[in-house]
Amino acid sequence: MHGAADLRVNLFPAYANQIYWLAIGSAAAAIVGAPAALIAWARTPYATGQGEPPEQPVKFDHRHHVRDEGIGCEYCHGGATRSARAGVPATSVCVGCHAQIWTTSPELGRVRESYFTNAPIRWRRVNALPDFVFFDHSAHVNKGVGCVTCHGRVDLMGQVYQARPLTMRWCLECHREPEGHLRPLDEVTNMEWTPDRPQDVLGRELRASLGVRSIVDCSGCHR
Repeated sequence: MHGAADLRVNLFPAYANQIYWLAIGSAAAAIVGAPAALIAWARTPYATGQGEPPEQPVKFDHRHHVRDEGIGCEYCHGGATRSARAGVPATSVCVGCHAQIWTTSPELGRVRESYFTNAPIRWRRVNALPDFVFFDHSAHVNKGVGCVTCHGRVDLMGQVYQARPLTMRWCLECHREPEGHLRPLDEVTNMEWTPDRPQDVLGRELRASLGVRSIVDCSGCHR
């Protein structure tokens, strides 16, 4: 019996165990790591579109219109205070000024064409949320959330881009502590506004006076 046992041959090399456990560990890491990597990637600017200005059919310089000409946000985006959507201006709003200035500019050719053919300009959305997310502009603007909070310093943008990540986490951070982002209603569109006292003090006062709620349940944004 002892001689027979000596004739047995080990079919696997000594390092087979290491390979086996390495394979198991790699599979487990892939199962956990792949979803984690996708979640992390979804929060990068490559996925959110943050900082990347989309090409528009007509070049529109917000710096010139907002800072140089002093045109307020509501003049072009009047829906922001009245409805869920801020809206984009009808071509007739543009022509209200440009029927008198830059009337032959090639840059405004698409605007004139749109006006005379009654065909809307197909602007590309800059801050686009998924279809399953509900966002009401008026609910935020009329509660003291400034335009700059979500859109950044549009008055300094030659070509508008998405300034914030607009992820669920980013929105919830504001919803949990809204007082950190509130301002007087008459300063909502002021891109250069700064509080005259500590923001936490002012924010708590505005939260109480404006009746701002901290909505973090799912139905608040997913309806």
